[in-house]
Amino acid sequence: MKSKAQPGMVAALAALLLFCFSCSRGSSAQITDKPNAQLKTVTLKSGSVQVQVEVARTEIERNRGLMFRKDLKAGKGMLFDFAADQRVSFWMKNTSIPLSVAYLGSDGSILQILDLRPFSEEPRPSERSVRYALEVPQSWFTQVGLKEGDKFDIPKLP
Repeated sequence: MKSKAQPGMVAALAALLLFCFSCSRGSSAQITDKPNAQLKTVTLKSGSVQVQVEVARTEIERNRGLMFRKDLKAGKGMLFDFAADQRVSFWMKNTSIPLSVAYLGSDGSILQILDLRPFSEEPRPSERSVRYALEVPQSWFTQVGLKEGDKFDIPKLP
């Protein structure tokens, strides 16, 4: 038995395919195998300890983070600024550098420090709501003597 396509049905199908194609192109533009461009930086201080950080503020910047970077020098890092306090989770997809992450409260207090394994897709959630996450080379917090309860002065962020 032969069926004949209705003209309206063909137009609707064509519109649906065009919509799906345009949606997939939009989302793939955000997925890339390149690192974030150099983001704006600030210096965080905790007592005599300083760390120069790139600030990831947009969703795209935060999602890409330090992916695809080849190295991260001591005294450097990335600060993830969330719009409001919330529970967050980090993983190391496409990230080859061993990192430590500190979850910070809105006042800059270190609430939790975790070590992260390169390329691990295991989620490492915060135990409670945080405002910021600070990624640095693994063991940096120990090397400079910072621990949970210590506090960073958070300057006005770019």
